[in-house]
Formats: sequence, structure tokens, C-alpha cells
Amino acid sequence: MVEPAVPESGKANELQTRIVVGLLLIAAGGLAVYFGGILLWLLVVLMALGIISEWSGLTGRLENRRLAMYALSVPLAIMSPWAAGASFLALGLIIGAAMFVAVFDRSFKLATGVFYAGLPALAIVYLRDIDNGILIVFWTLALVWATDIGAYFSGRAIGGPKLAPQFSPNKTWAGLIGGVALTAAASFALHVYWALPLYLVWVSIPLAILAQMGDLFESWLKRKAGAKDSGTIFPGHGGVMDRLDGLIPVAPVVALIMLVENLPA
Repeated sequence: MVEPAVPESGKANELQTRIVVGLLLIAAGGLAVYFGGILLWLLVVLMALGIISEWSGLTGRLENRRLAMYALSVPLAIMSPWAAGASFLALGLIIGAAMFVAVFDRSFKLATGVFYAGLPALAIVYLRDIDNGILIVFWTLALVWATDIGAYFSGRAIGGPKLAPQFSPNKTWAGLIGGVALTAAASFALHVYWALPLYLVWVSIPLAILAQMGDLFESWLKRKAGAKDSGTIFPGHGGVMDRLDGLIPVAPVVALIMLVENLPA
């Protein structure tokens, strides 16, 4: 049976909803990054708990979802400005939480989700606290947003060969190239107007590809689970993982780059 085509007005309303919700999410993220401190930490906590909750559903481990959320709450609490913050203690507790979940759940699926949710949270808190942290975190977010936006519109406008149809039937090579191009342009603008280091402009290109790989990985998870979206919390966007799939692998890599950059000579 052929499904009826979606009316053009329906597509327009869907795109409008997607744009409005996307702008609200960008505004919320931007304010949290600007003010930092407890506001950013609270947003990161909600982000991480939302990710682990959706991960448990996509990997078929719903029965132990609360266990994973409670275990992850310990390192998230340590990341608070009132505690140790972004520290090696928090990293050690993420590892410990994953080991605890693996033993209790008798599976590595849910334990892997602890890393998937916890490492980007730790990375964002760490990046905000370094010198020039506002710019670095904003650039990290902007390159993921630019990749998503460039890929979405160039993919729809150009189409062409599929990028990885076995993982996601809608991703195209044109979308990947468009996302990388917009990311490079946005990073260069930050270099010109806000003194983003030039080497980070070049780094933004492989990071844009990494963001797309994160998107493909989440699409593969959803396809295995038979789910269209990871959740329904954001109208027009799906779940937390749907919005952060590119940021999840990118943020820890950026944090590692900055950690190496800031090591004593």
C-alpha cells in the first residue's frame, strides 16, 4: 500500500516548527555557555540524563534505565561548580559508573551509554572553564550546528548519491560536503571577528566529518531499534540524542585537543 503524500502545507509547518524549536535550543545553549557556572552545569546534567535515558530505550535495556541514570548522577554531581568540577576525579567516576552498570546489567550495552552520555558532559564543563572558554565552547557548538544546517539544506536542495544508506537512507554526499563547507565558513568568521585560532579553523573540517559520523551512528542505533526518533521531547526534532548526536563525539575530541594545547611546555 502506498502511503499518501504529505501535503505541502504540512511540510511547511513541520519546517517552521523545526526552525522555531531549533532557535530556542540555540538561545538556551548560548545563554548557558555565556553565563557558565551552575546554569551550564544544570543544562549539561539534563543533557546527559536525557541521553542515557534514550540510549537505554534504543539498546533494549529499559529495565535498568534508572540504574544507569543513578550511576551517571554521581560523576555529574562531582562536575558541579560546588564540587570538583571538570576533573580527573569526574572522569574516574564515569569509568567507575560504567563498570558498575556493566556488572549489574550483565551487558556492555548500557555501560557504553554511560560513556556516551558522560564524556561529552565532562568535555563541555571542562572547555567552559579554560582560558577563552566561552569562545571555544561556542565554536564547538557552532560547528555542530553549522554541519547539521548545511547538510540538511544542501542535501534537500541537491540530493544525489547516498552517503551510507545502510545506516541512514536520507544522508547524501552533497549534504556532507555542504555541512563541511558551512562549518569551515562559520569557523573562519569566528577567526576574523572573534580571534578564534586559525588552526581551529582547519580542525573544524575533520570535526564536521566526525559530527556527521556521530549522526550516522545514532541513525544506525535507531534503525536497529526500529525507531524514527530517539525521543519526542523536542517538537520537529525528536529526542535529546537526535539534537546532540553530532556534539557527542565532537566535544570530547575538542576537549582532548585543548588539554594537549594547555599542557606545560
